[in-house]
Amino acid sequence: MKVRVVLAIVLTFVFTSIARSQEPAASPSPAPKPAMSRAQSQKVIIATEKKLWEAWKNKNIKLFKATLSADSVMIGDTGVANKTEALKALEVPCEVKSYELSDLKVTFLNSSAALLTYKSTQDATCGGTQVPATVWSSSAYVLRGGKWLAASHQETPAK
Repeated sequence: MKVRVVLAIVLTFVFTSIARSQEPAASPSPAPKPAMSRAQSQKVIIATEKKLWEAWKNKNIKLFKATLSADSVMIGDTGVANKTEALKALEVPCEVKSYELSDLKVTFLNSSAALLTYKSTQDATCGGTQVPATVWSSSAYVLRGGKWLAASHQETPAK
């Protein structure tokens, strides 16, 4: 009888030690933040593009620094430029009297990449040279860290 009591006490200590030494079950990770819908993304992309045009008019280079992706590529009549070169080109004094964007269309390439195409008319000079009055434009956007960034921009003078 004494052996059974001692054995019961020992087993109780062993099982209690094992039970206490086990790590608690990991709690499930919080639910991920719901992704933006395509309609929401489309609105953000178009609003961002309009803000960039307004920043160009108002000589606000800070917005370009914050909105262009680190690996952005800009294509213009002088060739291809990376982000650093594009920001430097924005330092050329431009006088923008007016501009208008029309026919804006967002095409999603996948859930984190989109192409914005549109027509723009402008009355502006840069470095004393008149810029084309009407151009067809395209801007590629990428979703990184929950934010849509401009990855590329290109303009072709309209005929």
